[in-house]
Amino acid sequence: MFVVAVEFVIAEEHLGAFRQQVLLQSENSLKLEEACRVFDVCFDPECPTDCFLYEVYDDRAAFDRHRETIHFSNFNATVTPWVVSKDVRFLERISSV
Repeated sequence: MFVVAVEFVIAEEHLGAFRQQVLLQSENSLKLEEACRVFDVCFDPECPTDCFLYEVYDDRAAFDRHRETIHFSNFNATVTPWVVSKDVRFLERISSV
């Protein structure tokens, strides 16, 4: 399985709108993409502007297709101005309980 881990820092004044958009993105990805297996949205309770996404896809090609969807393009265009920083990591999941 192909894992994408994304860490965002969001501008505080856009936090509410970002939360709505990222939850919609998670819902759309799971509903509309057969090869998207997990799309977890996490926020740090100690630092609410810090958001972590944990996404699991069947393979790298499935993630590449994800990035070509309309819902991804809309999400990215909407939230990019609100993002202070973003770090993306790609991993291979070798075990799951």
